[in-house]
Amino acid sequence: MSSSSTPVSYPFAWDPPLAVPDRWRDLRDRSLVEVQLPSGDTALLVTRYRDVRALFSDRRLSRNTARYPTSRISPNNDLFGDPEIDSDPPRYLDERAIVTRAFSARRLEALRPLVWQVAGELMDAMDAGPRPADLMEAFAFPLPIRIICHMLGVPPGDNDRFRALVDGFMSVTKMSAEDVERCRAGLWSYLDELIEAHRAAPGDDLISELIRVNTTDPNALSDYQLQHWVRTLLIAGYVTTASQIGTSMAVLLNQPHIVEELRQDFSLVPGAVEELLRFQLMGASLGSLRYALADIELSDGAVVPAGSTVMLSVESNMDDTVFENPFELDIRRTENHHMTFGSGIHYCAGAALARMELQVSTEGLLRRYPKLRLAVPKEELARPAGGFLAAFSAVPVDW
Repeated sequence: MSSSSTPVSYPFAWDPPLAVPDRWRDLRDRSLVEVQLPSGDTALLVTRYRDVRALFSDRRLSRNTARYPTSRISPNNDLFGDPEIDSDPPRYLDERAIVTRAFSARRLEALRPLVWQVAGELMDAMDAGPRPADLMEAFAFPLPIRIICHMLGVPPGDNDRFRALVDGFMSVTKMSAEDVERCRAGLWSYLDELIEAHRAAPGDDLISELIRVNTTDPNALSDYQLQHWVRTLLIAGYVTTASQIGTSMAVLLNQPHIVEELRQDFSLVPGAVEELLRFQLMGASLGSLRYALADIELSDGAVVPAGSTVMLSVESNMDDTVFENPFELDIRRTENHHMTFGSGIHYCAGAALARMELQVSTEGLLRRYPKLRLAVPKEELARPAGGFLAAFSAVPVDW
């Protein structure tokens, strides 16, 4: 347990909005920190990179948080807890294998021209629209939602409906329990209809491919499990990437010397994307919630007690025993094995897609707009309260 007598409020406050929270700077003084979640419940935050990396694959930590007396993230929303889904090995690995086969590197790389096309269309619309433009609404949100909906075969006319349902599903304290349930039920119903439509008329899309793989696999998914994975891919392929695009550009535009370095050599973009992912100025560790099935000893001898709610800290990306000068944005950093996409058996299945979209977004915006800049002082960038992610509500830009 933490030696602190009072749990620390979590997520940590972003104040000022473009600076790493002060709490991050001394976080690794203890390997475990007791935190208070938005629900009022407490959890143990594992802070050090070495421990976090090991625990991502430790089967004594369960992701089946709806089956155990795990602390709640939200007072109004169960979020990702689902007693009908087994998120632990071995069942999880069987299901993940089905999804991974459909979500192949070949399929993803073939999407790159489409990502460039969509990025170009969105920038055309920015040119024709009012200035300053809100980069979140004009670019960061529509790009990944259009790509993931294309991949999964969601009709383009349904994109806005889907986005509204997902925003409600991801509420922590922003919406009432009644509004959350309305969005949850609407999302479930919509996805059931979508899967049945693809079952009746298969196409060259990811849902149809999942259905095909599923019918030939000895560990086939149930209809409910299939819907769960489609929902997971839709959410992961949209909201996290959109948040990272907007936040990354805000961070870059606040450091014009780095922007100029990229413009002089766009081959640096992939490394810059990795460094911006490590910097992780758009989220917290709420999605890593686990339940300890047994006592677990950490590298310094501290023990996670059985029955604890545990979070694996994305803030471990700032561990100075792994990353030199971790609080500096270094786009030439090498060996950047950050924890932003998880690790081991729980490594994000959509990581390659997110990377590609971030690379195209970063290069595309900097090429198209040589004078792109924040249109408000950085102190005026606002982070919305009550959502699952802490991306900016708006990123006003001009060029």
